[in-house]
Amino acid sequence: MVTRHIRVSGRVQGVGFRAALSDEAARLGVAGWVRNRADGSVEALVQGSADAMGSIIEWARRGPPAARVVHLEEQPPAAEFDRPYSAFELWPSL
Repeated sequence: MVTRHIRVSGRVQGVGFRAALSDEAARLGVAGWVRNRADGSVEALVQGSADAMGSIIEWARRGPPAARVVHLEEQPPAAEFDRPYSAFELWPSL
């Protein structure tokens, strides 16, 4: 099980990024969460097999058709988020 914390910037809010990421996570069997940030970025924690992590992070570098991803930051999760997740959730904006 691999867990990664990602933050995506560019035109990623108002284009269905969170819903599309949630759909892609379900397709790949990835758990975790996604939320919008006040600075216009989208933040997510993704958890799954190494293959699934590679696939979902690669997807997030592109996003849905209306998105224009400029930058994706990837790192291990902070201690507060480092736990097992059983599903993929849409979290409230922060």
